Amino acid sequence: MSLESPVSPQRKSTKFEGSPSRLFLTALCASLGPLTFGFTIGYSSPAIPKLEHEKLLDGKSLTGWFGALMTVGAIFGGPCGGKLIEKYGRKQTLAIASSIFFVGWVVTGLASGIRTLFFGRVLCGFSSGLITVAAPVYLAEISTKALRGFLGASMQLSITIGIVAAYALGMKCSWSMLAFIGAIPAALALLLLFCIPETPRYLILKNRRKDALLALAALRGPHTDVEDECRDIEEGFMQETGSSFSYSEFRKPELSRPLFISVMIMIFQQFSGINAVMFYTVSIFQSAGYKNSELATVVIGIVQVFATLVACILMDRMGRKKLLIIAGSIMTLTCTTFGYYYYRMGSGTHSNISWLAITSLVIYIIGFSLGWGPIPMLVMSELFPAPARGAASGIAVFTNWFCAFLVTKEFNVLQELFGQAGTFWIFGVCCLCGVMFVSKYLPETRGKSLEDIELYFLGRSMLL
Repeated sequence: MSLESPVSPQRKSTKFEGSPSRLFLTALCASLGPLTFGFTIGYSSPAIPKLEHEKLLDGKSLTGWFGALMTVGAIFGGPCGGKLIEKYGRKQTLAIASSIFFVGWVVTGLASGIRTLFFGRVLCGFSSGLITVAAPVYLAEISTKALRGFLGASMQLSITIGIVAAYALGMKCSWSMLAFIGAIPAALALLLLFCIPETPRYLILKNRRKDALLALAALRGPHTDVEDECRDIEEGFMQETGSSFSYSEFRKPELSRPLFISVMIMIFQQFSGINAVMFYTVSIFQSAGYKNSELATVVIGIVQVFATLVACILMDRMGRKKLLIIAGSIMTLTCTTFGYYYYRMGSGTHSNISWLAITSLVIYIIGFSLGWGPIPMLVMSELFPAPARGAASGIAVFTNWFCAFLVTKEFNVLQELFGQAGTFWIFGVCCLCGVMFVSKYLPETRGKSLEDIELYFLGRSMLL
């Protein structure tokens, strides 16, 4: 599907490169929030056994809720993030998220009872919801079109680094010390956010043109002519009916189409089986004779980091659509082989195929990290026009976290109904459906400015 819009065939394409080092440093500061988010994801794996040992988590029900409360907090954090980025800006929302992260980690580290522990977990979950809205939008809006894929995927890279850090440090640290360590990147993020600008698009949306020019100069370098880029952004806003936005406008095809695409991609991401695969990581390695389960999770985390780094490099070369199709095809195949492995286990003929489970696990993680890990959030930040970006991102992130909660809580029900093999085969079908959906509906956004993407959907709505 081409992204050439019939609305603006004469649109001038201007190259705004400036100084990449300034852009990278700004993105690095903004990525500390996602790193803390990743640390939040990884924390439960090493912390839960230690909390159970100290009787703070007594019983499977409390343990299950400790893991699920993060998603509960994030379900509410997503829509709040959508409102905050429009009212206070992308940068300020990142600062709010970092502040709540810091408080959440300190509360967790100081917890002496289950209520305080759960409260800290909910705070960190709420901040995670804010981050998954604010960080991708911030990174997309400060980027040049040539680097937007790389910088957008770097958010997922930061998340995976945070996960690995939690896994690795959790091998040596107590649960409380690990929580206090989680507060460090949150505090550092809060400090460094004072050194980076607000996004130029948000400033122009708020009629602060002079500030937008200063922000562009800070991002592109003092010797870069940013006037043309500022003018292009303004021309993009002129295509809109105004800077104010109401949810009723989602009835318009130019908004309903990208919202439908983004929401469906979020659903396919969570129903791809990633949570199930990560849940089985330890048992898969143990069945293959590897007794050190903590080291196994660190190894899988490192695989995620390197595969996501490759995705960052490929994002602006191969494009989002092609990577999603390739990654989804890999995940479909490995979910099928996972199902076959557990089918053989159920039939009692699994003696010499533990290698199949480990191979499937590693290849699945690589596939997910190449496409369905980093791209859904990147696509979410690209498809929506600026006035609708906060509300639409909030809806998409709410869908993502709600599906994550649903899959996590109902995973045991799926196992009881369909068995382990049947559950993975269902996930494989979901991965295949995701590939088919992307192939038919997702436009390729590589190399296109955010304004060109807006005009594309406006043009398509006129043709329908």
